[in-house]
Amino acid sequence: MNLLLLEESDFIAENRVILRDRRLRHMQEVHQAESGDELRVGLIEGDMGRGTLLHVEADYAELEVVLDTPPPTKLPVTLILALPRPKMLRRVLQSVASMGVARLILVNSYRVEKSFWQTPFLTPTSIREQLILGLEQARDTRLPSVQIQKRFKPFVEDELPTLVQGTRALVAHPGDWPTCPRYVEGAVTLAIGPEGGWIPYEVDKLRDQGFEAVQLGDRILRVETAVVALLARLF
Repeated sequence: MNLLLLEESDFIAENRVILRDRRLRHMQEVHQAESGDELRVGLIEGDMGRGTLLHVEADYAELEVVLDTPPPTKLPVTLILALPRPKMLRRVLQSVASMGVARLILVNSYRVEKSFWQTPFLTPTSIREQLILGLEQARDTRLPSVQIQKRFKPFVEDELPTLVQGTRALVAHPGDWPTCPRYVEGAVTLAIGPEGGWIPYEVDKLRDQGFEAVQLGDRILRVETAVVALLARLF
């Protein structure tokens, strides 16, 4: 981890924390930290700074922390993503957090298998764990908001019109569409389908709400690759 993320519950005083979980093991096994060492720290949903290791034992570590640096600015993007396969979902969540996405909406699609919605990786606890791993990698403290929409048509017709207001709405889909733009200014709503792509009905429904269909070329990319490629291109 490139940033040691702290929870409010870790604090025993205004500037003192006690750690006992995987973060302690990481300090011991990876950093091989000793008393007096300084580590980069950040408070989830708060500022970043530095922590001085006061004591480290086999079962706990105590740090004195100074939090005085704001986290990086989030990308002005809402990512609408057809639910990926469970194993891929974990990697996508980490990528979304590390790249600074502000809002993620996981939606259903015709090509999303029903069994995907039963995965334990969709529990709030599991989602949060993966997002935190992404924040640790990127040195960020602010979690993306995550929504789950299991019904495509009601979401697109009832909620999407309000959501896309004031944004440039783009739907990524292979085909004879314009190339995805670069370095877009302002807020973006980006819809990315499953590995097989959206079906024509879904593309049409999104276009009815003002989405521009765009593509990245002839190659069919994995969802996790498409997410990173599109975000990097847009921002």
